[in-house]
Amino acid sequence: MPRWQLAVAVPLILSLAACAGAPASRSPAPRDTVPPVETRPAPAREIVRAAEAMIGTPYRYGGASTSGFDCSGLTQYAHRAAGLAIPRTAAAQQRAASAVPRAQLRPGDLVFFATGRNGVDHVGVYAGDGRFVHAPASGRVVSYAYLDDPWYAQRFAGAGRFWSDTSLAAARHAAR
Repeated sequence: MPRWQLAVAVPLILSLAACAGAPASRSPAPRDTVPPVETRPAPAREIVRAAEAMIGTPYRYGGASTSGFDCSGLTQYAHRAAGLAIPRTAAAQQRAASAVPRAQLRPGDLVFFATGRNGVDHVGVYAGDGRFVHAPASGRVVSYAYLDDPWYAQRFAGAGRFWSDTSLAAARHAAR
């Protein structure tokens, strides 16, 4: 392989392989504090619905379709379902998103993790009440995981948002 092809292929492979390092997720416990879907802003509602609809779909390296997803392919797919175009990789998604403090996370936000040595390399869709939907690793399926899981808590690298809640504010104002 020519040196220039190697210089292009290696970073691409490393960025796509990063999602493969995520640990097993515990099964979701019922929680009562997740906001009802109808009270979420329309784009956020669609992002969460699209991600949750893919639970059980196999992880596929480089995947971004219903036949299989890697972590950033899943988040890109879920945003596309809400009519939003976002970058392809976890790192690019974090750079492009509007930063959200962890205490202000809302369903539909993205949560980012640094699981290896090269910065942000894993991402999921926040679903509320401390849990998120993600495509964890090769041989696994799209599933829920928890921000308070020690493995994820130690590797949490921030959160971001690509959607706006102006549609919710307008709906509330119109209802008065």
